[in-house]
Amino acid sequence: MQNRELARSTQRLIEMLRPENVGTAAQTAMTWFKPLPISSNVIKPIRLPEFPATLGRIGSLEVRLAQEKRDVKRAQKLRYRVFYKDGSAIADAATMLARRDKDAFDKICDHLLVIDHAAKPSIGGRQPVVGTYRLLRQEVAANHGGFYTEEEFDISGLTDRHSGLRFLELGRSCVLPRYRNKRTVELLWHGIWSYVRQHRLDVMIGCASFEGTDPDRLALPLSFLHHYAQAPEAWRAAAHGSRRVEMNRMAKEAINPKAALHELPPLIKGYLRLGAYIGDGAVIDHQFGTTDVLIVMPVSAINARYIEHFGVDASRHAA
Repeated sequence: MQNRELARSTQRLIEMLRPENVGTAAQTAMTWFKPLPISSNVIKPIRLPEFPATLGRIGSLEVRLAQEKRDVKRAQKLRYRVFYKDGSAIADAATMLARRDKDAFDKICDHLLVIDHAAKPSIGGRQPVVGTYRLLRQEVAANHGGFYTEEEFDISGLTDRHSGLRFLELGRSCVLPRYRNKRTVELLWHGIWSYVRQHRLDVMIGCASFEGTDPDRLALPLSFLHHYAQAPEAWRAAAHGSRRVEMNRMAKEAINPKAALHELPPLIKGYLRLGAYIGDGAVIDHQFGTTDVLIVMPVSAINARYIEHFGVDASRHAA
C-alpha cells in the first residue's frame, strides 16, 4: 500500500515538472527544486510532491503553514502585538479582550508562520511565532464572498481581464521588531514562493500600508508610486470611489526619487524590487491607522534575478 502510494506520488511529481505543464515563469523557477548545500545558513528546499507543513528553514528559524486552530491563534496573537500593542491600530472591546487580531477571513485563509526554535518556549511548550503572512487563493475566496482586498479596491475588472490566471491574495504581514532582518524576510518569501509554485498561482495581490492617515504627509512617497510604479492598464485596478484618496499629490518633476524611496515602507520597497505594480488611488484605514495602496504582482513580471535568487541560491538573502 505504501509502495503504491509512493509510486503515485513520484509520478505526480514527474508530471508536475514536465515542461509542457508549466508556464514560462514557472520554467524559469524550476531550479527551485535543485538541491542546496546543507548548512545553517541556507534554506532546505522542498523535495516532496505532497505539500508539507514545513516549507523551509534557516538556522533556528522555520517557515511553515498553520496546521490547526491553535497555530492560527498564535498568528493572531502576533498580529495583535504588532498592529495594536506596538502599532497604531484601534482595538474594539472584543479584540482587546481576546488579545488577538482576527476576522472572518482567518477561517478560510492559509497562514504562513515563521517560528524561532531557539527562543524561549511558551508556557504551553510551543516555540514563538515571530512572523506571519495570510494567504488566500482565488478559488477559496470565490466560494466565500471574495478577497479582503475588495473592501478597499475594485479588482473585478483586473480579475475579469485575466480570467485564465489564478490569483493569490497576500495580507496581514507582520514580523516582531527584533526579527525584522534579511533572514526572516528571506524565509517568508521562500514560503510564499513555495506556495505559489505548489499551487501554480499566477498573480499576487494585496494591500500594503503606510503608517498614518494624513495623505498630505505622505505626498512624496504616494506621488512617487503614482508616477513611477503605477500598473499598466492591463494590470490596473482602482480604489473604490467612496474611499479613494488621490496619490498624485506632486508633479513628477518636483519629486526627488531618492528621497521618496527613503520614505517607502520596507515591505512596499521590497515588492517594487520584485517587480510589483501599484494600483490607482489609496485608501485610508482608520482602524489600523494606515494609508493603503494596492499591490499587483504577476509572476510573469517578477524580476528574473529574484526568481533565480529564490530558486537557486537562497543563501544570498534578499535585500
